[in-house]
Amino acid sequence: MICENALVIYKNKPALVKEKTSEKYSITLKDGSQVKVREKDIELVHSGPVKNFTEINTIHPSEESLKEAWELFSDEGETLSLEDLASFVFNEYTPSSAYSAYLLLQDGLYFSGSANEIVLRGRDEIACGEARRSEKQRETDERAQFLNRLKACLKNPAENKMSADDARFIQDAQALAFGKSAKSRTMRELNLGETPEDAHSLLLKTGFWTEDVNPHPLRCGLSLSGAVTGPLEPPLEDRIDLCHLKAFAIDSPWSCDPDDAVSVEITETGKILYVHVADPACSLKPGSPAEKEARDRGATLYLPETTVRMLADDFIPAYALGIKNISNALTFKMTLDKDSNIINTEIFPSVVKVRRMTYEEADREMSALRGDFEALCALDDLALLNFSRRTAMGAVNIDLPEAHITVENGKPEITSVVHHRSSAIVRECMIIAGEGAGTWAAGKGLAFPYICQEAEIPPDLFRNKKKSGFAESIHLRRCMRPRVLSTKPGRHQGLGLDIYTQVTSPLRRYTDLLAHMQIRLFLRGDNVLSADELMTFLSAGEAAAIACAHAERSSKNHWITVFLSGKKDSVWDAVALENKGYRWSVIIPSLAFETGVSLQKNISPNDNLRLILKSVDIPRTEAVFAQA
Repeated sequence: MICENALVIYKNKPALVKEKTSEKYSITLKDGSQVKVREKDIELVHSGPVKNFTEINTIHPSEESLKEAWELFSDEGETLSLEDLASFVFNEYTPSSAYSAYLLLQDGLYFSGSANEIVLRGRDEIACGEARRSEKQRETDERAQFLNRLKACLKNPAENKMSADDARFIQDAQALAFGKSAKSRTMRELNLGETPEDAHSLLLKTGFWTEDVNPHPLRCGLSLSGAVTGPLEPPLEDRIDLCHLKAFAIDSPWSCDPDDAVSVEITETGKILYVHVADPACSLKPGSPAEKEARDRGATLYLPETTVRMLADDFIPAYALGIKNISNALTFKMTLDKDSNIINTEIFPSVVKVRRMTYEEADREMSALRGDFEALCALDDLALLNFSRRTAMGAVNIDLPEAHITVENGKPEITSVVHHRSSAIVRECMIIAGEGAGTWAAGKGLAFPYICQEAEIPPDLFRNKKKSGFAESIHLRRCMRPRVLSTKPGRHQGLGLDIYTQVTSPLRRYTDLLAHMQIRLFLRGDNVLSADELMTFLSAGEAAAIACAHAERSSKNHWITVFLSGKKDSVWDAVALENKGYRWSVIIPSLAFETGVSLQKNISPNDNLRLILKSVDIPRTEAVFAQA
């Protein structure tokens, strides 16, 4: 039985016994709290009496006395009691010496066991323990030296003495900066914020990272390794030969994965538009390895520094249009009336002969009336007519500047994207294909990845205005709600269409690929995906696609701030967008970069401005400008 005022151990911590009640003891812990416990839950250290914890002092024995005690008791080859150990090591058995002896058990180098039965460690165990402690102490000393160098570097970056060996200590900060961890010991020990931006800033200041490290894709949980499952051989099947048609794959000069081309035929009642689309779904089925890789990625990730494909690189030469002399395609044939309304849609496998050209080349041929200008001009007329039709149906037309960013050897270059006449051709033809495919699928009763969008546009936004600018486009963009994917058709207010889907980029977007697979299942007479099955695939792909879009936006802003980082005091043309209290939101068209800045009070929306760059914060993708 343990008496009152005895010193005991409860859950490896000291406690004092205050009273015995029935079958339990009432004990007081060092923090003043009281607990009722059974005798088996505590270990007796000293019978006392000990009235309070101030009577207990920790005694630290010398290494020599510990070794001597171990040698003595090991020769006897027996276990010993806590009283034996305390009496020999400290020359007395008191509450303080008994508790100090118990701490030697917790230390565990020479002794282990419990207060009632102490066991001596073997000689080899002690040697291993000493080696571990020595290594731990070495790590502690090296980390302390690392932190001192780190603090000195932050205080005076010009005298940076960090070395490659220090990289092992900074890995936790890198994990935080990449979004792989929510905590960082290094940031905590430096009394810095434990955010990805703070960690990024530290890594830049100390030289462990250079400005060209883009952490945003990894923060979004994306892989920078492309898909690896290659394509299967296309199955043998009947394809309609459309090589007699002039088919154009018109794209930006930097595009290397053409997956759509357009052709047109003039009829007495209107036009027939052919949109030929890459056909990877001819050899892909839902649930196949390549399809699952595409679903997990959601879209091809286009970064200024690299491209991470949704489908393996081998799909490009096998299925992209215009790379080979003759290309397999899935053709969407829309018969249009004179107002560009779709009368009928047919979808079928085809072979086409595609001419690849840039927007600039297409514009030049139309303007110079040479080459394939007749076919291109017919497509241009069709595009203009369809744009007018959609506008009359309430389409929301947003015109904002765009910029293309390339990175070579860690150095970004930014060029403004020119809105070519032929880019409208491609846009309108792709929209018609999306409308036609949606109408076709709805007519067949297919579950399909339809795209809907609502908008809350004030009816007087453009009333009595002959001209609109960037400010109105920003306002319109804010009015648009996020798009919604559904297995049932619905209105797309942004495009002014009652039904819409996307089918023209199956090499780049998973939703398009999923639509193609459903079309292919139907055309082959196989069991198509049910609405529930389609929604399961669609939801997973869209979640991944949203992460890609976020990574692309964040990466773009990262490289813009890297581009600006060496251009302090440079002057930039900007346009005022909206007054937000003491600040204005503005856009720099040449960078397609929106930011906030303090401006004079007599500024109006769409006013042209001159801004001077004052500072750049790459980790936070912020650039501070002032009115020049």
